Amino acid sequence: MAMFAAPGAYDRAITVFSPDGRLFQVEYALETVRRGSTVLGIACNEGVVFAAEEKVTSKLQDPSFSWKIFQIDEHAAAAIAGLSSDARILIDQARIQAQSNKLTYDEPIDVESLSKRIGDIKQMYTQHAGVRPFGVSMVLGGVDKAGSRIFVTDPSGAYWGYKATAIGAGSETVKELLEAEYKTGLRLEEAIILALNCMTKVIEGNKIDPQKVKIAIIPSETAKFKRLSDEEVAGYIALYDQKKAQPK
Repeated sequence: MAMFAAPGAYDRAITVFSPDGRLFQVEYALETVRRGSTVLGIACNEGVVFAAEEKVTSKLQDPSFSWKIFQIDEHAAAAIAGLSSDARILIDQARIQAQSNKLTYDEPIDVESLSKRIGDIKQMYTQHAGVRPFGVSMVLGGVDKAGSRIFVTDPSGAYWGYKATAIGAGSETVKELLEAEYKTGLRLEEAIILALNCMTKVIEGNKIDPQKVKIAIIPSETAKFKRLSDEEVAGYIALYDQKKAQPK
């Protein structure tokens, strides 16, 4: 007996293509990402910068558990948009892969190899019955033998390399600004200021503070992940405001 999906039922299983070659469940997962908080990654000669919009849904919520940026290894991290529960599983897999590589080859994992491994896991969940795609995209970045690098994986399992990019609800606005403002020779401090400038365009009220935006960096000099404290973020916000106030 031939197995065919009923007309109009192509979105009921991830293993069935629509007549125009689409996997609707994967597209629905992408829509989850588009509704997520805005996160971005910027790579420059001096390192990698991650920035994430943080939304605390209740005054009673502990803000230290509202994570969008995760450390994977000393030299690598990820920022996520979409379902945090799905992201947690993939972050654990990324950490296992990083540690396995270090134990096997006695060196840190390449950021591209890490991105490919996460993409492989996501892809498996687009072709097996009884499962659903991961509803999360990830900006993976770090400093390896090739320098500062940024990659993005989406729910389909595809991954791409970028100099700077964003995912989430405000990603299109941020990408337009990054395309206009990004320069290859950016210093790390300038990349942080650019990240804050991008966040002002998507955060409600266009007013940023350390409770609304979180920043992490991986400097090329140390190749070690560092999550900036609220005080450090406040210092960069003051520097951003000072630069913005200067006449052009």
